[in-house]
Amino acid sequence: MKKPNFFIVGAAKAGTTSLYSYLDKHPDVFMSPIKEPHYFSKDIRCSNFTQEGCRNACFDIKEYLLSDKLENKHISFIDNIEDYLQLFREVKNEDFLGEVSTGYLYSKVAAKEIYDFNPDAKIIIVLRNPVQRTYSHWKMNVASGVENIDIPVVQAIKKDYNSINKGYCQSHLYIELGQYSHQIKRYTDIFPKNNIKILFFDDLKNDADAFMSDIYKFLNIAQIDIGTSEKENVSVMIKFQILKNINNKFGISELIPKKMKIFLKKLFTTTIFQKLTAEDKSSIYFNYFKKDVEQIEDLLNLNLSSWKYEK
Repeated sequence: MKKPNFFIVGAAKAGTTSLYSYLDKHPDVFMSPIKEPHYFSKDIRCSNFTQEGCRNACFDIKEYLLSDKLENKHISFIDNIEDYLQLFREVKNEDFLGEVSTGYLYSKVAAKEIYDFNPDAKIIIVLRNPVQRTYSHWKMNVASGVENIDIPVVQAIKKDYNSINKGYCQSHLYIELGQYSHQIKRYTDIFPKNNIKILFFDDLKNDADAFMSDIYKFLNIAQIDIGTSEKENVSVMIKFQILKNINNKFGISELIPKKMKIFLKKLFTTTIFQKLTAEDKSSIYFNYFKKDVEQIEDLLNLNLSSWKYEK
């Protein structure tokens, strides 16, 4: 059985779900049916989770693998190498086998675990302006009902940053997931330079075709048009709180046919959230990210002026 040879390791809320969808359409690529299996982030495990949303990802992997055709799922946390490799049992003639676990960037051990598993693996890291990444993360939590829309975003971020019970799936890590410098360094310290591709969310957003072409060159696979107009994992919020409460309690959305769900989503959701003011952006940048952005510039020899804000 072939084993995975490329890994998209994050960052979270940096377009990785769209990237997974695009690569899954390429004939030379096989993507894990579970987008984020998290096998190599062995310091991130279900036994430590306190957030309910994360616990829902800790399903019975043995039962899942009994299916003749593996169902597409977003996330899991797999402990066993045999179970992990079973995710790739349907590989045919594809040259590249990959997965997209965004926890691998934050994990302190994943880089070495991946290297020990396959030292020739290709690593893709997608970075996003950390202030915007934090805001997108907060919007996702508001949309899912985890955060209260009435609490100002800066206040929610500060509360999470100062929380006592802190960790992956214990707190939101709004700030920590965007402090990339040490996370990137774990990969650059161990993998050859030519095996690492660092990309930027803004490039994906502005020209997805060119972004994908860059990845095809990195993987040395055919340049094809797979269609990149559809964006995945865009945060939407239910307009009426009572509908959100009913859905959260009874899980009605899981029972609705896909076509009807699309119609209802357009009717009862909005993409309009509380905005970050210029003062908010500046405050978040100077309080949490300024030093880290400068360290990333030094590490990667890049100018990240578009990530910076004025006081």
